[in-house]
Parts: sequence; C-alpha cells; structure tokens
Amino acid sequence: MAVEASEGGKDDSFVSGVAKDPLSSDVDSSAPIEEEQAFQFSDSRKLGVTGATFLIINKMIGTGVFSTPSGIFQSTGSVGISIMLWVVGGILTFCGLSVFLEFGLAIPRSGGEKVYLERVYKKPKLLTTCMFMAQMVLLGFSAGNALSFGKYVLFASGHESPGNWASRGIGIVCIVFCCTLHAVLPKWGIRANNILGAFKVIILVFIVFAGFAALAGRIKVPKPHNFRNAFAIEITKDYGGGGVYVYSTALLNIVYSYKGWEATNYVLGEVKNPRKTLKIAAPLAVGGVTILYVLANVAYFAAIDKTEMATSEALVAAIFFRNVFGGNAGSKALPAFVVLSNLGNVMTVSFSHSRVLQEFAKESIMPFSRFFASNKPFNAPATSLFLHGIVSIIVLIAPPPGPAYSFLVNLYTYPGAIIDGLVAAGLIYLHLSKTEQWSSPFRTWLPVIVIYLLSNIFLAITPFIPPTGDLSAAGYPYYVFPVVGIAVLGLGIAWWYWFMKLWPRIAGHKIVAERFVSEDEGREVVRYRKVSTKRITL
Repeated sequence: MAVEASEGGKDDSFVSGVAKDPLSSDVDSSAPIEEEQAFQFSDSRKLGVTGATFLIINKMIGTGVFSTPSGIFQSTGSVGISIMLWVVGGILTFCGLSVFLEFGLAIPRSGGEKVYLERVYKKPKLLTTCMFMAQMVLLGFSAGNALSFGKYVLFASGHESPGNWASRGIGIVCIVFCCTLHAVLPKWGIRANNILGAFKVIILVFIVFAGFAALAGRIKVPKPHNFRNAFAIEITKDYGGGGVYVYSTALLNIVYSYKGWEATNYVLGEVKNPRKTLKIAAPLAVGGVTILYVLANVAYFAAIDKTEMATSEALVAAIFFRNVFGGNAGSKALPAFVVLSNLGNVMTVSFSHSRVLQEFAKESIMPFSRFFASNKPFNAPATSLFLHGIVSIIVLIAPPPGPAYSFLVNLYTYPGAIIDGLVAAGLIYLHLSKTEQWSSPFRTWLPVIVIYLLSNIFLAITPFIPPTGDLSAAGYPYYVFPVVGIAVLGLGIAWWYWFMKLWPRIAGHKIVAERFVSEDEGREVVRYRKVSTKRITL
C-alpha cells in the first residue's frame, strides 16, 4: 500500500502506481485522525475506451459549434477566415492534447491541471493549485450549455424568440437533473454520457451531409453563394470586420468551443487501464470532433446567407435546419437533437468537474473539505455535484439579460489560458531541467509545447489590446473581460495566503490530508489529521 500526503510537490516516481510525495515527512502520523474516508469503484463503474471517448466528445460538443459560428463571422467579416480560425483552433487543441497526454500518462490520477501544476510548481507550495481551484469552483459551471438547452427546447416547441426567463428555468431543470442522476445513479449517468455522445456524432455527421446537399443546390431558400471570394473581409455596421482584438476574442471563443479534450484527464482515477485508455480515447475523440467542427462550419455557410449568419446568434444550427429542410423539420424536429447535445454537455461537465472539486477536497485545500470529499451515500461525489450545481444555477439566474450574461458564461476560457500556459511552461521546464527526474510513456515534441505555450500567451495578452471603434461595443469596456479573469485567479492566491499562512498561525494547527492508495485493490483511503503548525514548514 502506498502513502501519499497531500501537501503538494509530487514526485514522478511511483509506488504501486501512485506518486510518492517528498513532503510526506511533514505529516505527523501520531496526530489524531479527525476523519477517515474510503473510495473504491468496481470495474463496472470505471470508464473503458468507449466511455472515455464519449466523455471527451460530450464535453467538447456542447453549445459552441451550434451557436458561436455567428459570433466568429461577426468578428472576422469573412467566410474563409472564419473557417480557417476553426482549423487553427483544432491545431492548437492537438498541441494542448499532446501536453496533457504526456502528463496524464506519467501521472494517471484524477485532477487534470491540479496534479500537473503540483508536480512542477513545488514552491510556493500549493499556490498554483489554489489558483486553479478558484477557476474551477467559481467559473467551471454548466450555465452556458444549460441556457442553450432551454432556448432550443423552446425553439423546438415553436417559440421563434425564446423568452429569457423561460429558457433559464428550463436550464435549471437540466442542471438539477444531471447532477442528481450522477449523484444517485452513477452507473446510469455514465451510460447516459455514452448514449448522448453517440447522438452528438450522429447530429454533426447529419449536418455535414446536409451541407453537402446545400452546396449541390438542394435547399429551401436561395443559394447564398458564400464561397465566392470567401476570404474577402466585409467591414460594415453588421460585421465586426477584423482587428487584433476581435480576432483574438474570436479565437478565444473557438478555443472555448473546443474545450473538453481534457475531460478524461480529470477522471483518470475512475478509468480502466488509465494509460492505455487515455492514449487511445483522447486522440480518437479530438481528431473526430475537429474534422466534424470544420465541416459543420462549411455546411452552415452553404445554407445561410451572410446577413442571417451574422445575426443568428445562438440559433445557427436551427436556422440551418430550417433553410435546408424547411417547415416543421427545420424549426422543430431537428433542433430537438441539438437539445440532446446540450444535455450531454451538461451531463459531462457535471461529471468531470465534480471529480476535480472532489480532488481539491480530498487534499483539504478548500472550505468544508471533508464534506465535499464525501462519496456518500451512493458511492458518488454527491456533495461536489451539489456545489457544481449551485454555482451553475446562481450564474444562470443572477446576471441580467444581454451582454452581462454572455460575459459570464464565456469567462471560463480566459483564466484557463493562463493556467494552461503554466502547465505548458512547466512541461518545458521538465524537459530541459538537468535536476528533475521526469519520464512518461509519451513524449511531446518541444516545438509543440512551445506552440501551445505561445498560443496561451497570445490569448492572455491580446484581450488587453483596444479594439477599433467603440471600446464598449460588447456592452462593457473591452478590458473588463481579462481583468475579471485575472481577479478570479487572484482570489485563489488570496485563499492560498489565508489557508497556508494566516489560518495556521491563528488556529495553531492545520488539517492535513493523508492519502493511502492500493492499486491492486483499487482502493483509496483519505485520513484528515489535525497537525500542529510547528510541525509544518510553510
């Protein structure tokens, strides 16, 4: 049985497949145990290649490909550039996937960026972990896809202009359903993920082939001829029309649409043969989704004229169906399949993000850790699912309609670029360091890591570049978006200072989590001990 104390700074050597912590000597094994929790899952509960593949597909395909193409075209004013940005997004996604494959195959544990940041940034201890925790707790919600779910339910029911509060109400039902299913019937939650993932692939394949039919002239509206002089930029009052700021925000939205490729890395502790499964499932899912995304955008432009494309907002796919098939088939039946796509995304986000929240709680670095780490009563992270659901519902109902809501639901990507940049920089350090002992079954080419790092730096810096024209065209000053994202990470730093410095001095003790893992039994035990701060080097 391997012992792992959760004070960060993981080493890359393994005992029984679990990383040993060089700081485990900080834990006083004679200190009283405040509480002990056990975690173990049967093979029937763990994800295989199929489950892991559909987990990624479900998390990647949500609202993005059915709604953001309108905003991308507004920003660029060009059909060709819009499609090329989706290609660039796919390339950047593969660069990021390569980085996460190397980390995930070296350290096959749940937590994703949390585990990788702890491996690299050992001093100040747990600082980057707390930054990532702030992003996941405050911004890792399902509100955007839940709202889209509500809008498409109403649109499929015949409401051409879905009401804002009606859409939000249906979105709340969606969130509650998904979190409750994963908490009470975890096996059925996994099965639902697989079924909905298959539906998503069918939907996008259907859109692609319908787009080919539209290109051949089989369409219910006049053929738009959008591919004539496709790379011309139309700068009018209706289109954004270029500029560094709008291109960077367009790429940021595309990156958001591709997000989800890291889903299996978040739950590796609940995956069968995690190294083998991850190595197969991740490239298969990301490659398939990238191809479908690009071809789906081609299909949209084959059936929707530029003016309608620029003003369709979240209902791009519904307008596409209407233009190609007309009547009830376009306005009601087919948008119902998009409803299932959004449901699948909410299902997967709640499943994977709750596991990351539980990992923070297992290591006693978030408020009420022992409560949120619990797997009671159905051997599922019900309390972490509750936290994820509550935050999602608050974000869904709190902001007023319009720009404020769009601002919040897209905010997750900006601090994510900073976190992922730190992960990429950390892997470069591990490759070049002469003192670190680092090995992985998969090794990423250094130029690929550099490209991924530079892309995240680009996404982190360019939102500060003033756009041409109205500096508050989105409804708020252009610089507010990145400033708030940085502020969220700053809250993580503030929590780290309180958790690591101030509170132990005030209380005279600290709760430290001690993890015991048996790989052959698949059983993990977490013990919470009250340790005097005199024994912990801060």
